[in-house]
Amino acid sequence: MDTKKLRQKILDLAIHGKLVPQDPNDEPASVLLERIKAEKERLIKEGKIKRSKKRTKTSDTPHYENVPFEIPDNWEWCKLGDIVDFQGGYAYKSNTYVNQSDWQVIRIGNVKNDNLVLDTQPVFVEEVIGRETKKYLLQKDDILFTMTGTKGKRDYFYSVKVPSVQKKLLLNQRVGCLRRFSSEVNIDFLCFALKGGYVLDAIFSTETGNVSQGNIGSENTLNLNIAIPPLAEQRRIVSEIERWFSLIDIMENGKQDLQTTIKQAKNKILDLAIHGKLVLQDPNDEPASELLKRINPKAEITCDNAQYEKIPENWCVCKLVDICSFLSRGKSPKYSEYDKTYPVFAQKCNLKDGGISLEQARFLDPSTINKWNEVYKLQTGDILVNSTGTGTVGRTRLFNANCLGNYPFVVPDSHVSVVRVVKSICPQYVYAYISSDSIQQYIEENLAGSTNQKELYIGVLENMHIFLPPLAEQYRIVTKIEKLFSSLDNIQKALEV
Repeated sequence: MDTKKLRQKILDLAIHGKLVPQDPNDEPASVLLERIKAEKERLIKEGKIKRSKKRTKTSDTPHYENVPFEIPDNWEWCKLGDIVDFQGGYAYKSNTYVNQSDWQVIRIGNVKNDNLVLDTQPVFVEEVIGRETKKYLLQKDDILFTMTGTKGKRDYFYSVKVPSVQKKLLLNQRVGCLRRFSSEVNIDFLCFALKGGYVLDAIFSTETGNVSQGNIGSENTLNLNIAIPPLAEQRRIVSEIERWFSLIDIMENGKQDLQTTIKQAKNKILDLAIHGKLVLQDPNDEPASELLKRINPKAEITCDNAQYEKIPENWCVCKLVDICSFLSRGKSPKYSEYDKTYPVFAQKCNLKDGGISLEQARFLDPSTINKWNEVYKLQTGDILVNSTGTGTVGRTRLFNANCLGNYPFVVPDSHVSVVRVVKSICPQYVYAYISSDSIQQYIEENLAGSTNQKELYIGVLENMHIFLPPLAEQYRIVTKIEKLFSSLDNIQKALEV
């Protein structure tokens, strides 16, 4: 179930007047708006707020045929500027920031949907600056919203109400503040209304900016059409939304717990597999030591060693280099900006969530094709290991040329190590072995380089010990892994529907 879409559906039902029933005994919203209008006029006369000259006046509230949708009889359309005032932020200079004070500057990164983040990379100014700019001091129940983001991606206009906090919060530029004229508008209802689909469509239709940066202006924000219910219904709507959202939170937490359990189950399956505990041994299978002697007579074979007493008797231990070859990692190839014939497999082709993809691959310059002989062309069954960078080093995927389109061939770049298993060994078993938690930990512990740039040397892979079963058991293990993983994947897909 897509819980994000479910939340949006609940919000849209709420602000269309379809989430809770109307009560004919409620005071109509039109009466409420008249009182708010009077309160606004009082604040203007006292000089506490300014009258906007650009925005449509309250008395010019559009007729039904000019508004987004039909609303219940006791609701009323208004402009956002009829019920709130806008306050822009101040451009605090970074050279005035201090490590700690009671005056915290609220920047765009602090404002998320329904979450004001105060503890992540906080920024403060000294008290003297805070007092000089107290015009930008936030109040409890102000609504903050982000006014800048990525053009065309709707990754802003996030809104959140200001909670009661100990610190004094100052408004930075490109964060807007909406402050009610009267408490007769439920602040939580207004926060929910600003997240409604029709409101988002309307505000992003006014987006300005350059190719990469999008902006939303204060006047367009204040001119948003907002459907206002009676105050009593606003409260009922908020209670119902919160009830539904609480249930969705439980669902999401359950999904996260199940996702974690699925990941742990896969790790356990691999651990059992590489220790000979996933499938039964067959005494009729040729011992792995005999298989290894045929493959590599010079291999140093370990059998029945007390150090490896946890593996079955007909298994043996050898080094990865005894059963695999490793493509040399040279310089990065020369790339073509136009020819899309010969993909180059890079780190980002090993997808974070599993599998591989050439969607983000770059392409080989055709003039250099002769330099890439058969040794460097990837083959089905090759094991691809990210070998440089941060966070993704050691990520391992199995290459299948048949699943990546009709390319003549694919070659790796210098940041991907290629482990090629000899024909007498099951590559899927070796892939499962390297993917297991214990081997991934071994790789992590043997990385070279700095914190910002880690590197996995080929020698670490070559000298890695591998628990090798008889060939027939290798295939039984792989079949069992695939069957169990398929069942877990089906559960995972069901969570995403």
